[in-house]
Amino acid sequence: MVGEGAAERGSRTLRAEGALKAIAAGPDRQERTRRVLEQALVFAGASCAALYTPGDHRDLLCLVESAGVPRALYGVRDSYPASGGSPVADAHRGGAAVWVGPEEFAGSAESRRVPSSGLSLAALPVRGDGGGCLLALTGHPDGFGAEDRACLELIAEALTCPVPTEAAEGGELRPTAFTLAMDSGRVEVGDGVLRLFGLAPGEFDGRVETLLGLTVPEDLPSLMSVTEADHMTIGERELEFRVLQPTGPPKWLRLSGRLLPGGEGRPTRLLGTVADASTLRPDVTDVARVQRLAAALATAGTVRDVSQAVVAALRRPLRADRIALAELENERLVVTVLDPPDPESWPELWRLEWRTEWPDAPVRAMPTLAAALREGRARIWPAGTGDLEPALADVGPGGLAVLPLPAGGRMAGACLIGWDAPHDFGPDERALLTASAGLAGQALMRAHAFDAEHELVGMLQRQLLPRRLPELPGAVAVARYLPSTAGLELGGDWYDVIPLPDHHVALVIGDVQGHSAGAATLMGQMRTALRAYAAEGHPPDVVVSHANRLLVDMETDLFATCVYVDLDMEAGAAWCVRAGHLPPVLRHPDGSTEIAEAEGGPPLGVVPQADFPMSPLRLRPGTLIALTTDGLVETPESDIDAGLDRFAHALAGSDPAHLGLLADALLGEARRSDDVALLLMRYDGMALRPLRESWSVWRLPEAVRHARRFARRTLRSWDVPDDTTDGVLLIVSELVTNALVHTDGQVRLDLALIGRRLRVAVADASPRTPAKPTSIGWEATGGRGILLVEAMSAAWGTLPVGGGKQVWSEIALEE
Repeated sequence: MVGEGAAERGSRTLRAEGALKAIAAGPDRQERTRRVLEQALVFAGASCAALYTPGDHRDLLCLVESAGVPRALYGVRDSYPASGGSPVADAHRGGAAVWVGPEEFAGSAESRRVPSSGLSLAALPVRGDGGGCLLALTGHPDGFGAEDRACLELIAEALTCPVPTEAAEGGELRPTAFTLAMDSGRVEVGDGVLRLFGLAPGEFDGRVETLLGLTVPEDLPSLMSVTEADHMTIGERELEFRVLQPTGPPKWLRLSGRLLPGGEGRPTRLLGTVADASTLRPDVTDVARVQRLAAALATAGTVRDVSQAVVAALRRPLRADRIALAELENERLVVTVLDPPDPESWPELWRLEWRTEWPDAPVRAMPTLAAALREGRARIWPAGTGDLEPALADVGPGGLAVLPLPAGGRMAGACLIGWDAPHDFGPDERALLTASAGLAGQALMRAHAFDAEHELVGMLQRQLLPRRLPELPGAVAVARYLPSTAGLELGGDWYDVIPLPDHHVALVIGDVQGHSAGAATLMGQMRTALRAYAAEGHPPDVVVSHANRLLVDMETDLFATCVYVDLDMEAGAAWCVRAGHLPPVLRHPDGSTEIAEAEGGPPLGVVPQADFPMSPLRLRPGTLIALTTDGLVETPESDIDAGLDRFAHALAGSDPAHLGLLADALLGEARRSDDVALLLMRYDGMALRPLRESWSVWRLPEAVRHARRFARRTLRSWDVPDDTTDGVLLIVSELVTNALVHTDGQVRLDLALIGRRLRVAVADASPRTPAKPTSIGWEATGGRGILLVEAMSAAWGTLPVGGGKQVWSEIALEE
């Protein structure tokens, strides 16, 4: 607190007398009481002032009105026993003022209710209207000086106890007034109150619950504390709350009331008024401003949200020219919000530290700021203060306020507020700054933890999903994933694109029930399992069936849905298998859309022996296939079928030429209470289609000769040069011979010509991979087949195929 000069102190009492005389001419007695209390903040340097008067039973001194810093921050009670040992009771009984300095206050019982030290207290008797007591507190190191005490005595003499009224004029309820019977919840309200709530007189049923139902849910706890007698002591109450509007943001209203005890068969009643808070005097900065800031911080999830809420709550009421809010990280101040954001509005020394989006600097570079952070109290420097370093002085040449932001026993950061023109710091502003600092510090710590946890969640989620999609022959695919913003729990949505042999591609999208680490872990397991079963060469229904049995055997309480599409990129044909998931949506080249009629099975993990039928899909070049999860199409207002129709309609009006832009546009309307996965693939058709022929090898004595004959005939029809044919026939002989000798069951020979590469593949029923011998003696009669294949091939290998394997070899043809 910045004290006024000694020359001013003598005139302060005279100015206080003039102000109190002007207030005495006001017509509203309750408003006069409030205004008189505010003079204790202006002329006596008090941070908080309150008026107490005897209750109906005379054994309690009850709070009537207060001003300044919210009294809860200083441990001020709603009532004090009249016979107790508190300063309030002592001043009331003894009829003399009680002055408690910082040291004496620190050792008193009252200090146990106060989180900060260094406070001073004054309690002065109020005469007339049954008596009472004025309570004032200050955080000034010297306590209340002689001039402060003289002003407080004038204020105590000017105070009178507001007399409860029936909030009526001539026996009729005023338009802005109400009266609530606490036992029944029946309320009588004026027409003006109904208009503020958006109700016509004939629409109101007289129940307080009807009015509460029109308010913002976050404000209900504070309203319930007023409308329920068990949560409220006798005395004056005032709070602000929000009412929902048909359009636009909620409207702020202010409730002022007084709870009156019942007697002689009459119920306890709450009498008061409701007014539009936007029409009240603009310089209100005490409880109302702090309450609005608390409401904004309650919904601020990130550090940026907290910073912007603080700026919105402080800059306009304080008429400040600039506000900076910074986090304290390892003895460095990292700015999170600057208002205004352009660098030219800030000191040159700040611009030299502009390292990223905003500046950061070590705390030791600003000793005055470092001292304020150590003390943990708001500090104010009026215009002309010469002991500020340039980095701070240029922030507020007309006045500077530095608010350390305490949280959890440490400093979370600091808020700097600057004015260009000379600014006079009133007591209301001091109260607002002190209360706002504590709220902002706690919110900043919560948001910082939220940001860190959210980043950890996002990193884990990204590790469970594909880093990039593979390049596809004759197609382009893109995918998007949006995590839920409703909380920090992991989602279970996933997608995958799996390249398969023979120019096949599997598209997969799925959703594990719930949002938790367990759901995310299961999602990773299911994605890995489906990829593994697909790589084994199983058909789509077998892949999904195996995944279902795996999930059942895991004995988890969760289940999963998925859709699996196996596309033949050469033929433009696909087989689709659904397991409790949304069907694919096709956008045809002419712009029409179709929700695929794919018969589905149950979700994975529900029925051990479930059937998963395959449904055929035909894809012409230019067809777009879209797979998504329910988070994109389901809303609380409509069912999933209507959402799927909207999704198909959006696809019909889209441009499939730019899949990335299309995916972003489709996600623009996504609800974020659930995570969303989206997979799009545009099938363009292969520019060069392979030539393929197959031969079933019968287990006959001349089987190898028949296979060679088939291969020679096929190669001749493809115009393969004769000098290459001999090497190909040798490879065919070795691979077919190995399959017939070392395996049982069916053997199949496949030949494919892809550009200038010839592929020979022999499939059998054995999963054993052929082993290449490490050494062969000159007398050995076998074991050279694989060595010959390796020598004649540009590449060779094996693939699992439906419980067996396929041994393949590729030969490069000369140009």
